[in-house]
Amino acid sequence: MTVLAAESVEALAAELGSGPLDPLLTRRNVVLRGAEVEALRGQLFSLDSGAGEVLLQGGRPANPCAWLDTVLTVGAHRGMRGRAGIRCAPLSDGVLRLGPAVLRSAVPLDPTRAGAVRRPAPHRAGRTA
Repeated sequence: MTVLAAESVEALAAELGSGPLDPLLTRRNVVLRGAEVEALRGQLFSLDSGAGEVLLQGGRPANPCAWLDTVLTVGAHRGMRGRAGIRCAPLSDGVLRLGPAVLRSAVPLDPTRAGAVRRPAPHRAGRTA
């Protein structure tokens, strides 16, 4: 499952001057508004869209693919790097429905950072014995 902040696509549209872009065309399973999705990497969180809470484990970044240049606009593939959402593993059964949902997380989330570019951490050399 992949989760994306709608604001990341809106910020891309503003940067590229393309006019409005549809975040649903990114082919992410869940698109949230007002959520700092990138901060959920490696974190437990839940979504409840009215049919019960679904527990999720945030994982690695959902890297953008070149197809975004075709379905969104030229430059979308490169422009979405660092803000294309995260991959998640569902840890409970449940149903997520189209429409409003409640996001619960132990990690403080800053809604003003929804869609902000998150640069990858610098590579650290591994220890040798």
